[in-house]
Amino acid sequence: MAVLGIDIGGTKIASALFRENGDTLSRQNDYLEGRQGAEVGEQVRGQINNLRKHPGLKEDKLLSIGISVPGISYRSEGTVWAPNIPGWENYPLRDEVQSFIGDIPVNIDSDRACCMLGELWKGSARGCKNAIFLAVGTGIGAGILVNGKILRGNNDIAGSVGWMALNRPFDKKYTGCGCFEYHASGEGIAKVCRAYLSEQENYRGSLAKKKINEISAHDVMAAYKVGDSLAGKIIGESVEYWGMAVANLVSLFNPEKIIFGGGLFGPAKALLPDIRKEAEKWAQPISMKQVRLDSSALEGRAGVYGAAYLALKSPG
Repeated sequence: MAVLGIDIGGTKIASALFRENGDTLSRQNDYLEGRQGAEVGEQVRGQINNLRKHPGLKEDKLLSIGISVPGISYRSEGTVWAPNIPGWENYPLRDEVQSFIGDIPVNIDSDRACCMLGELWKGSARGCKNAIFLAVGTGIGAGILVNGKILRGNNDIAGSVGWMALNRPFDKKYTGCGCFEYHASGEGIAKVCRAYLSEQENYRGSLAKKKINEISAHDVMAAYKVGDSLAGKIIGESVEYWGMAVANLVSLFNPEKIIFGGGLFGPAKALLPDIRKEAEKWAQPISMKQVRLDSSALEGRAGVYGAAYLALKSPG
């Protein structure tokens, strides 16, 4: 038997065929390149069609398909909301794929849930019953595992931790993305850097050589690693926000592990000891002593592994 995992992101689609033991038969990656709405749906169907032709499927029957989406999956309706894909406000992804694939079951979940499932299956959460995957990329979300099951909430929106209130007073700039995400996501770090650069006329560090509107979080991380003072200030603030978030999650959920993943971890995983020190100031102390902070073992592929695991464990 084989399953197909598809991880739809804001900029690319990654998919892979897996055997039931987790061995990979084939992979495919494609960039969205500005596609919207039904064009992205067509791209998903194209990847499915390509992978179904893999010679390994002559021996292994395709059991089911799992799909990870960058937003909310409304499982009862089969629709998805993906804010970074125009035209996917209430997109009927399940019905569209199902009509193309026939009677092969299709299961869809959020990227944060799938990343948690991927780490549970083949990554840093193996053997855990209570764990959290904190995805820090363009935005911030959390896949939350409680007693061996994904926490979904009343309408499948649980884990939207980018909206955690970690500062006061409220600022209108938090309206579109949330306080935590504004300050400590990839896009947030870039925004904070641009704001500082616009205020500091005397700064002459490496970030001053960049066009202000093109600065990314990876530029800030690179400058931090070579001792840039402004980058040090910005990353120091991010560590404070990541630490406060960890403290809140530890105090609320008492997890065995919090696993950092996404595009910044990666480059920021060396900061985990500093994040822990910050969290220890704020968290429930007994729970904090019991938790381990770790980085993803799947290095950007947690979503596609999790989508495959979703297909494997929910075949119909």
